[in-house]
Amino acid sequence: MNAIATGAANAIQIRNLVKRFGTFTAVKDVDLSVPAGSFLVLVGPSGCGKSTLLRMLAGLESPSEGEIAFVGQTVSSGAGGVIADAGRRNAGLVFQSYALWPHMTVAGNIAWPLKVAKWPREKRAKRVAEVLALLGIDVLAERYPAEISGGQQQRVAIARTIAPEPSILLFDEPLSNLDAKLRIEMRSELMRIHRATGATSVYVTHDQVEAMTMATHVAVLNNGRVEQFGRPIDLLRNPETSFVATFLGTPPANLLPVRRVGENLVFGETVLAPSSLAAGRDAVQLLYRAEDVGVGVVPGVPTLVARFAEAAPIAGRTMVTATIDDLRVTGMADGYFSAIPGEPVALSFIRTPDAVFATTGERIHQ
Repeated sequence: MNAIATGAANAIQIRNLVKRFGTFTAVKDVDLSVPAGSFLVLVGPSGCGKSTLLRMLAGLESPSEGEIAFVGQTVSSGAGGVIADAGRRNAGLVFQSYALWPHMTVAGNIAWPLKVAKWPREKRAKRVAEVLALLGIDVLAERYPAEISGGQQQRVAIARTIAPEPSILLFDEPLSNLDAKLRIEMRSELMRIHRATGATSVYVTHDQVEAMTMATHVAVLNNGRVEQFGRPIDLLRNPETSFVATFLGTPPANLLPVRRVGENLVFGETVLAPSSLAAGRDAVQLLYRAEDVGVGVVPGVPTLVARFAEAAPIAGRTMVTATIDDLRVTGMADGYFSAIPGEPVALSFIRTPDAVFATTGERIHQ
């Protein structure tokens, strides 16, 4: 069945998208407009709905409600089921597993989707040579998947996906099977490929460092909903919910529950901020960046005593995490810092809160 024209505006338009599995709703009323040529990363914890959303984009799942349009053409509709099947969306999908044909050479794997699409032999050979060169795997052309490394297999899987020149590329946690060093190298490689192809890319990951490194746009998902969508720097600087504020960023930000006592906001017995920040509420959450929390007593600023948990050196400083009951608080110490787990450590709040959130999670704008 042909896709239905809806008027092109964005490369991908998602409207009121819902996906149910029986009584469980995996994706809840998602709206997204993805500009052409962008690199959108869907990020969130396990079970948040990001892979289900990607599968609907790929045509592997049909929406329960809402619709998806690619370049102005409706490809999925909750009212009519899947309109355009996976093979007719002009989209390529890179799976978490490489899914290479073991009996075909590298060149054969890359050529296969072109053969299925009935590309002429000469045009097919030329395109295979182009993507082999683009991915830097020319020398592997006649080898078989079992004869190459995991990182090389990933490059072959990507080459096979981009060979048919899709306008949209979909990536389902493609780097999760690689070691840490190779993941970093492949992140750069994927960004280079994105620029070279000009395709609009949608990339699923639970790794927020990966998301903030690669994306032009980020959608943070939680419990099936998009908590916030925008440029990475905007989400870091201006999180709209407490979940986004604490999920994104390295080191992680701190969220302290406080109550209003007279003219002050108090954590335990320690005054942290004026009650005017609470906008009339009796209890709120104060956001402090890790760099705004010093380790050790700083005269004249609020200080809490916590129990040392762990320390990690970062660029000449030490990220120190300590606990106050069940609450983990992270601060930064100059130079090298170490202590015995459980030892008392002073945490000083050297700046005012970076943001204030209601107990229900939404940001309070002053």
